[in-house]
Amino acid sequence: MTDEPTLGEVVRRFEDRFTDIRDDLQQFGRRMDEKVDQKLYDLRHEALASRVTTLETLREKDAEKLVATRRWLIGAVVVPLIAVLMPVIILLSQGAGA
Repeated sequence: MTDEPTLGEVVRRFEDRFTDIRDDLQQFGRRMDEKVDQKLYDLRHEALASRVTTLETLREKDAEKLVATRRWLIGAVVVPLIAVLMPVIILLSQGAGA
């Protein structure tokens, strides 16, 4: 008989278990309140995907502008510069050879 718990000890153990379960349920309820609704998650995901698409489009446009600027630089600056310097270089090389 000495191994069996007393009635008061059994009641105390039940109360401890009920308190643990109550605390667990409160924690679960708090976590459920913090959980993001699936619809809200989907909306945020779509908004983020839209922003990424927009940024990719802007990046492609910037890359196209960079290519256009390089072409303009070559066409408007480098080619005329070479056209002006080539006769000078040819005259200097002919003068040095003579």
